[in-house]
Amino acid sequence: MGPLVHHVFFWLKNPESLEDKQQLIEGIKQLKTIEQVADIHIGVPASTEKRDVVENSYSVTEMLIFANEQDEAIYQKHKIHQEFVDKHQHLWSKVLVFDSKSVL
Repeated sequence: MGPLVHHVFFWLKNPESLEDKQQLIEGIKQLKTIEQVADIHIGVPASTEKRDVVENSYSVTEMLIFANEQDEAIYQKHKIHQEFVDKHQHLWSKVLVFDSKSVL
């Protein structure tokens, strides 16, 4: 079993608020301190070509890499992750999560 990718997309309640966006980004940065997180990417929509297959209505995204599904399960219950959700959930109106495991 290979690495697991946990890709989360957040839509802010106030998408024009730079303060809300920065607060969410700062919160996400704390997730990288969780031992089971092997790697992290935090981003915002890129200014790439607009095409029907490109979804860019989200505000912020995080992509976490875990060695395996067990590490991701530990992360879900970790105190830092739980505190992140509790402290920041008031900022978002929608969250979508895409989990995938490597086939390579």
